Amino acid sequence: MNNDAFGALKKFDSGKGKEGFLYSLPALEEQGIGKISRLPISIRIVLESVLRNCDERKVRRKDVETLAKWNAKKPANEEIPFVVARIVLQDG
Repeated sequence: MNNDAFGALKKFDSGKGKEGFLYSLPALEEQGIGKISRLPISIRIVLESVLRNCDERKVRRKDVETLAKWNAKKPANEEIPFVVARIVLQDG
């Protein structure tokens, strides 16, 4: 499992006595990292990926914080690494 630099990795019951884990964006907002609930869905999807892959090598803590504070009116001039987890293709 990846690092949990923000303490955002949460356990949940996935049914039949099994447990799963997810990276909680509301946990970032509770810590004051940014107003995640106000971000567009597309930015939240990228933020979850950046948070999940935060390892201080490829994706740094600063990358998560920068994206969590995204502002459409004043976008930061920063590159955010994005790690693709899966690709969904439409059947022809």
